[in-house]
Amino acid sequence: MSAETKVNPLGIKKESALLINFAIPCIISMLVTALYNIVDQIFIGHGVGLLGNAATNVAFPLSITCTAISLLVGIGGASNFSLELGAGNNKKSADYAGNSLLLAAMFGITLFIVVTIFLEPLLRFFGATDDIFPYAREYIRITSIGFPFLICNTAMSKFILADGSPRYSMISMLAGAVINTVLDPVFIFIFDMGMTGAALATIIGQMISFSISLRYMFRFRTISFTKENLRIRLGLSKNICSLGASSSFNQVSMAIVQIVMNNTLTHYGALSNYGAEIPLACAGIISKVNMIFMAIIIGISQGSQPIVGFNYGAKKYNRVKKTYLLALCSSTCIALMAFICFQCFPRQIISIFGDGSEMYFAFAERYFRIYMFLTLANGIQPVTSTFVTSIGKPKLGIFMSLTRQILFLLPLIIIFPMFLGIDGVMYAGPIADGAAATVCIIFMIKELKELTEKQKMQSA
Repeated sequence: MSAETKVNPLGIKKESALLINFAIPCIISMLVTALYNIVDQIFIGHGVGLLGNAATNVAFPLSITCTAISLLVGIGGASNFSLELGAGNNKKSADYAGNSLLLAAMFGITLFIVVTIFLEPLLRFFGATDDIFPYAREYIRITSIGFPFLICNTAMSKFILADGSPRYSMISMLAGAVINTVLDPVFIFIFDMGMTGAALATIIGQMISFSISLRYMFRFRTISFTKENLRIRLGLSKNICSLGASSSFNQVSMAIVQIVMNNTLTHYGALSNYGAEIPLACAGIISKVNMIFMAIIIGISQGSQPIVGFNYGAKKYNRVKKTYLLALCSSTCIALMAFICFQCFPRQIISIFGDGSEMYFAFAERYFRIYMFLTLANGIQPVTSTFVTSIGKPKLGIFMSLTRQILFLLPLIIIFPMFLGIDGVMYAGPIADGAAATVCIIFMIKELKELTEKQKMQSA
């Protein structure tokens, strides 16, 4: 089978069919990442309580860091993989796959070592109070063992997807999630292992997913992948980081904001009627619930990446535009569903994660309705930043990925509470969402006009 025959399916199927085919495993991949946190939090909430839930929120920046690293090498490598595949350079595509896998392993092991050595100061930095600290330490001490497996598996899933095997990628991610879900109640309730049980269930699931994905790496459909491709090349690493920076920086900015928000909630919560623990626990739960909807949106944007990259490399600009607009429309529909859920059913959602006082539920309801008020606009930024990165504009993609978290939200959650107290954190959310969406729309219009011009020049 020739290289052209192998890669043609990415270029000849309808955009809607391709997006569905590629988005579903991406969505499941992102949902699995979210579910590892959410499932733990549900069982911890019922088996350990409020302090256990707050501890998982303290640990959340490390989970985001793992996602950031895996997207840096996974999305960056897969974007280059797709561009080279579209141009017919199969050998270079294989080199990108091998380079990315080694980078993922190196980064994962390094993160594990750093967290193990500096665990206690990191937890204090992440906002752990004296009451929450022992729960967070017990949880992260074990989950950090799974960091290399989680990072490598998430990165490999992007290549499996770009290679045209979305079902395999989906099976790999689902297997770990199912194992985690089954083992959580067994370890927490039957063996009475508390935070340790939740952490063990998590890393066992991650190791199983990793093993399934690793098996595929030497069975690519579109390229010949051998041990010779497993080499670190400076030039390729630079290109990988360049195209992966947009998706990664978005996660890094989320981690930074989460750390600042944890400390802000703890400080201003202690000055309010709610106390320090209630805002920290509620905000953590709400962030993870929002992750479910954002996982679907980010999955759609990542599913569009190989389609956009391949067709842009093949100079099929009309298909590039159609894929982007289809992804944007789909993401906006998901964001609308999230808005309805957050505004209409906040108490029902928060109740899933365990019981609490009336003050606890009152804070959670206000936080849901105010902080998530402009969730409707949250589909625009991830789809647009992934799109511009996929067409080879990493600097613009990085800028777009940082608009919501760093440019707008971070300053607002520092400044607003100075005047509004704990409510200032809530009102910072919708303002940042609206501002980021506006910036992305402006650049989106410009990029679509450029594609139209290229299409006209091509047909002239």
